[in-house]
Amino acid sequence: MNIRIPKLLGLLLGLLMTGIVAAQDKFPEGPVKIIVPFAAGGGVDNAARLLAKQLQTDLGVPVIVDNRPGASGAIGGKAVQTAPADGLTLLFSAATQVLTKEAMAKPPYDPLTDFSFIARTASAPLLMVIAPNLPQTQIKDVMQAARSEPDKWYAGLPALGAPSHLATLMLAKEGQLNLATVVYRGTAPALTDVAGGTTQILIDSIISLQSLAKAGKVKPIAVTSAKRSALMPEVPTAAESGFPNFVAESWYGVWGPKGLSVQRQQMLNKAINEATRQLIKSGAYAPLGIDPVIETIDDFKKYSQRYVSESAALLKSSGYKPE
Repeated sequence: MNIRIPKLLGLLLGLLMTGIVAAQDKFPEGPVKIIVPFAAGGGVDNAARLLAKQLQTDLGVPVIVDNRPGASGAIGGKAVQTAPADGLTLLFSAATQVLTKEAMAKPPYDPLTDFSFIARTASAPLLMVIAPNLPQTQIKDVMQAARSEPDKWYAGLPALGAPSHLATLMLAKEGQLNLATVVYRGTAPALTDVAGGTTQILIDSIISLQSLAKAGKVKPIAVTSAKRSALMPEVPTAAESGFPNFVAESWYGVWGPKGLSVQRQQMLNKAINEATRQLIKSGAYAPLGIDPVIETIDDFKKYSQRYVSESAALLKSSGYKPE
């Protein structure tokens, strides 16, 4: 059956559809807020600000970084979970985000089901540093000292469930250590205490530790990546130092509130991937030691599910009990 639409009505419908498409194409029309659930100055914050600056250039709207530290990233995560699902409020976090249920006794949300996955953006090697006043220079010496005098060795944890936490558990497992830990509100305060000698060990992304390590304010011991980092090629890997199973890395991703439309998710994924390509071209990642990641939303989901499964097994085998 043929349906005839009057010319005027057809014209109006055409204009309406054009307006809808145009409105969609203009997204985002207003400022975009990227919430970072850790203190300013850490590896997550540095990577977030790099991405935000490029997105602001590409999208032509303000992209604001808002630091909301606390509760091992859950305060910032909760702020995004309860935000309007319009794509204008996003979460930039590390692997910590997807381990909220495993790391906390009373998690405020399920990270795999209460957020919209948007994009994984990068990975980065971890660096192990110790207080500058300590005499040890090799990982085996640190382990021996921590075994001999466990009451004098504390490891800083920027967040529970973070790659730094998992790497610290690996250190304790490899060295058969009863290693006491101190939980901080992000990398920066933990690094300050290690530099001051009140905390002895910190393992976190090389992005956030390299500056003080190169300045001699903390002592670099090893990187936990599979190969040496171009940022500090003189620092050996843990594997090179006799611990082949001690391999860990940090990674970063972007999430939105649950209920974000598929179209908005895809537009944001495309925009973030393009921003990542531009950062690669400009060489902006190189000084931070970041290995860029460009992948689909589905790739990000699958990677996260696998990471949770593997990390949960490590937490369980170490005897870790959520706090």
